[in-house]
Amino acid sequence: MSQATPPERPGMLKQATEAVKDLFRYERVTILDEHGNYVEKVLKPEPLVNPITLVRMLTWKNWLFFLVGLAAWTVDGYDFHSVSLSITNLSKFYGVSKTDISTSITLTLLFRSLGAAIFGVAGDYYGRKWPMVINMFIIGALQLGTAYAPTYHAFLGIRSLFGIGMGGVWGCAIAMALESVPIEARGLMSGILQQGYSLGYLLAAVFNLSIAPRGGADGFKDLFYIGAGASFFVGLVRMCFPESEQFRRAKEQGQKGGHTKQFMKEAGVVIKTQWRRIIYACILMALFNFFSHTTQDAYPTFLQSGKGFSQQDASRGTIIAKTGATVGGAVIGYVSQSFGRRRSIVVAALLAAALIPAWVLPNSQAGLAAGSFFLQFMVQGAWGVIPVHLNELSPPAFRASFPGIAYQIGNMISSPAAEMVTGISEKNFITHKGRRVEAFGPTMGIATAIIAILLAFWTAVGKEAKGSHFENAVAGHGTVDTHAPRPDVETASTGSNEKGDQPVHEEKA
Repeated sequence: MSQATPPERPGMLKQATEAVKDLFRYERVTILDEHGNYVEKVLKPEPLVNPITLVRMLTWKNWLFFLVGLAAWTVDGYDFHSVSLSITNLSKFYGVSKTDISTSITLTLLFRSLGAAIFGVAGDYYGRKWPMVINMFIIGALQLGTAYAPTYHAFLGIRSLFGIGMGGVWGCAIAMALESVPIEARGLMSGILQQGYSLGYLLAAVFNLSIAPRGGADGFKDLFYIGAGASFFVGLVRMCFPESEQFRRAKEQGQKGGHTKQFMKEAGVVIKTQWRRIIYACILMALFNFFSHTTQDAYPTFLQSGKGFSQQDASRGTIIAKTGATVGGAVIGYVSQSFGRRRSIVVAALLAAALIPAWVLPNSQAGLAAGSFFLQFMVQGAWGVIPVHLNELSPPAFRASFPGIAYQIGNMISSPAAEMVTGISEKNFITHKGRRVEAFGPTMGIATAIIAILLAFWTAVGKEAKGSHFENAVAGHGTVDTHAPRPDVETASTGSNEKGDQPVHEEKA
C-alpha cells in the first residue's frame, strides 16, 4: 500500500466560500478514477448526450441490475403509500381517529433509520444480493401482516417493523442499480431510479381508485395483498441473478466475502475521519425530506379543505403532481450529467420557490394541476440527482450503508413535517370564496419557500464528485478513502495544476 501525503486543507469558511464560487466557474474536484486512484480533475460542463444514446450504453446485465433496483424502490414506495391512501378506511376498521392511524406513518418513518443501518451494513459486508432478498421477503410478510392485523395496537407494531424493512431498501437498491451503470449515463438513470418512489405512489393511487372500491368495506386490504405479492416477486427475481461485480471480483481474488476485522476497522476510520461528511449528508437529506413532505403530504387535504375539491378530484390532482415529479426526476437527473450535481439541485430548488404562487393561488382545477405539476417537476427533479450525488460523495466501500443511513436519518428528522404543517394550518384561517377555511395554502407556501432557500444554500456550500468511479471499491477488503474529497466543506485544496488529472491518493489491497 502506498499513500501520497494529502494536500493541506483550508479552513471550513474558506472551503464554503470556494464551493459557492465553484457554482459560477469550472470546479476542480477530487474523484476516484477507473484505476481506483484519487485524482484532481477540472469539472467542465459536458455537452448533453442524446438520452437514447445513453440508454443504449447499458448492457442487458446493466439493465437487469438497474430494473430490479428500480422495482424494489417502486414497491417500497407503493407499500408505504398503501397506508396513507387508506387512512379513512383504516380508522373505520379499527374504530380510532385518523390522527391515530397517522401515528403509524410517523412510526414507520422513525424506524427507517434502524433498517438503513442494519441492511446497509449487511449490503456492504455480505454483498448486495442476499440482504436485498431477505429485505424484500420481510417487507412482503409485513404487508400481509398489515392486512391481517386484528387490533389497532397490532397494526402499529407491524407498521413499526415495516419501517425497519423499508429503511433498508433505498441504500441497497441505489448502490446495486448505479454501480453497474456506465458513468456517462448515471445522471439520467439516477433521475429515473429515484422516481420509482413516485411511481409507487401512482400505482397505489390508481389501485385505490379502481380495485379497492370493489372489495366493499375491506377492499382497502387489496392494496396490501398486491404490495405483498410484488415484494415477494422482486425478492424472487433478485435470487435468480448473481452478486454484484465488486464482490464477485473479490471472490475471484480468493477473498470469500468481507473480513470482519478489516470491515470494522474501515468503518471506524470512516466515522473518525469523515464525521463532517456524515453530518453534512444527514442535514442535506433532512432538508430534502422536508422539501418533499412539506409539498406532498398535506396537498390532498389542501385541495379538499382549502379549495373545496371532492376526494376523487383531490386524488386526480395528486396523480398529476406525481406525474410531474416522475418526469422532473428523469429530466433534471439527465441534465445534471452536464450541468453538474450541485448546480442542478440549486437551480431546481430556487425555481420551485418561484413556482409557489402558481401552486397554491389558482382556484380552478386546471390551474392548480398545472402549478402542482411544475412545482413537483422541480422538487422531485432536485431529488432525481440525489442517488448518484450521494453515491459519489460516499466512502466508496460503504455505498449501501452511507447513503441509506444519511437518507433515513434525514427522513427521521423530517418525520414531523406533515404534523407541523397540519397543526399550524388548523389553527389559522383564511377566507376563500366567502367562507372561512384552514390556512393550508399559506402555511405550505411559506414553509416550502424557507426550505427551498435553505436547501439551495446548503447544497451551494458543499462539494460534489461528479464522474467518480465509485464502483471500484469493496468493503472489508482493505480499501478506505481517508483522504477522499470531503463534500461537507472539508475537500482537499485543489491547487493550480492545469495539466489534467493528477493522482493525489492511492491505496491497494
